[in-house]
Amino acid sequence: MTLIGTTALGGRPGGDRLVRIRQSPNYRDGAFQNPAGPAEPIPSGHHPSASADRRRPARPVPLVRPDFTVPADGVRTTWLGHSTVLVELDGGTVLFDPVWSNRVSPSALVGPKRLHPVPVGLSGLPPVDAVVISHDHYDHLDTATIKAIAARWPKTRFVVPLGVGAHLQRWRVPADRIDEVDWTESVTVAGVTLTATAARHFSGRVRPGSNVTQWAGWVAAGATHRVFYTGDSGYFDGYREIGRQHGPFDVTLIQIGAYSRLWPDVHMTPEEAVATHRALRGELLIPVHWGTFALAGHSWSEPIERLLAAAPDLRVAVPRPGEFVTDAPTTDSWWRDSA
Repeated sequence: MTLIGTTALGGRPGGDRLVRIRQSPNYRDGAFQNPAGPAEPIPSGHHPSASADRRRPARPVPLVRPDFTVPADGVRTTWLGHSTVLVELDGGTVLFDPVWSNRVSPSALVGPKRLHPVPVGLSGLPPVDAVVISHDHYDHLDTATIKAIAARWPKTRFVVPLGVGAHLQRWRVPADRIDEVDWTESVTVAGVTLTATAARHFSGRVRPGSNVTQWAGWVAAGATHRVFYTGDSGYFDGYREIGRQHGPFDVTLIQIGAYSRLWPDVHMTPEEAVATHRALRGELLIPVHWGTFALAGHSWSEPIERLLAAAPDLRVAVPRPGEFVTDAPTTDSWWRDSA
């Protein structure tokens, strides 16, 4: 039996797409480069970790089924687990890194499995104007979800870093629905300007670290509100410049989980997430990339506990998956009942 789905591996950039990639100032020697020098991808083999039972919640994670018939006013974010976030921003609807599959893997049988269900199906979402992808790793770019969205909403646009469009076209997303941009480039969809920014990470679905496609953070700027999404990234000084150029931000969506001393360049720690939020000039911090998949050795609730300990003076919202956030910080500690 074949466990690896070759379609899920995606496509490889070629033709005019490869010509454009080679023209990017961020592409050298056959690969995209990080802004702060080389970053080592996550090593294979055994990693020190907490016990298996501590890496997952002891009790079910509480979910909220969002009611999107209630209109959004200004900016409203809905964390749907891991890095999947729906942002309703000044009349536009943007979905970051949508993953509805049960595993983040090219196989439905092996690979990291969900620790809680998605709180709402795609049918429960409002029409999505733009799907924004940070990079091509399986926990951020999910084949089945992309196909389902493309079929469900024929007008949805897919905004991706350079090279990632090759995967989408392999999955039969029409080229005229894909906007592929380099760092600092922008596209406007439904009144929301989406700008790709530098990040410190790596890429590759077949060979991690091949870096033939780009990775990015994203600015989403509406008429009166601004949101920043880090994607996956190690901390680097470039966040100060992003904050100067594009901030301040009403909301920052910052990666806090799946960190390790073995890969400090590509995933930030919770303390570095706090530094990133400050550098970006953020108002409300919503942590993402935690709680849904066990991708590192730390315990399930460690990222959020460390984040809050490092940010006593910051406004932080820690929503249950599916819970609306407008501008209010967290007032309870729901995750402790699950941990």
